[in-house]
Amino acid sequence: MTRPVALVTGGGRGIGAAISDRLAADGYDVLLTYNQSSKPAEMIVDAIRERGDDALAVKVDCADSGEVGLLGQHPWMARKIEVLVLNHGIYNRIEGHKMTMDDLDRTMKTNFEGAVAVWKAVQPHLSDDARMVVVGSQLSIRGSPHGADYSASKAALSAWARSLAQSVGPEGKRVNVLAPGYVDTDLLSGDSREKRLQREGEVPLQRVGTAEDMASTVSFLVGPDSSYITGAILHVNGGLYLP
Repeated sequence: MTRPVALVTGGGRGIGAAISDRLAADGYDVLLTYNQSSKPAEMIVDAIRERGDDALAVKVDCADSGEVGLLGQHPWMARKIEVLVLNHGIYNRIEGHKMTMDDLDRTMKTNFEGAVAVWKAVQPHLSDDARMVVVGSQLSIRGSPHGADYSASKAALSAWARSLAQSVGPEGKRVNVLAPGYVDTDLLSGDSREKRLQREGEVPLQRVGTAEDMASTVSFLVGPDSSYITGAILHVNGGLYLP
């Protein structure tokens, strides 16, 4: 029996790697993209294959229309994509008042426009009941003193995803947003012990989230138990931020 296909952008490391691994365990063949280093992506693919599941990593710069266009022509697209997870993104720690227009353009081009471009390229190959998860951020609502461009890009993503949910709902497709809080990935790898303890103390559950916490939420959002959920922004942050 042919397994369904899931496409995960930025699926080779951090939250994306955990999502790729979880979806493979859930029964999907996973096509994951990476942009810079191939090694982490190859490692997660190898781990998935060692379990007897299937995955493939392809290099795609989601800010490059040519590379995104080639993704839309990938042979796996012939099998129809049942799950699309838009997880890729960049986050440059720049104080809001120091942000340049080039900073903003680069971040929006990758995080927001790149996501829309992937959707446009993949749309003809989606199954009739495709499920889509956009990885946003709590910062899309809270803002950030050192990530105004990132916050703006994630706010745009959330608004677009909710609009998309309304337009494709009648077709049987669902679109939801995962908004993580603090997650133990490379983004927090520079924390001192004092900073980590501070973060943990801010969270009512008294811990930083894991990539697996985010992956299990994606698994729920693309599964049958969430069949009546679309256009939602699900905040997964241990109670750090309660909108």
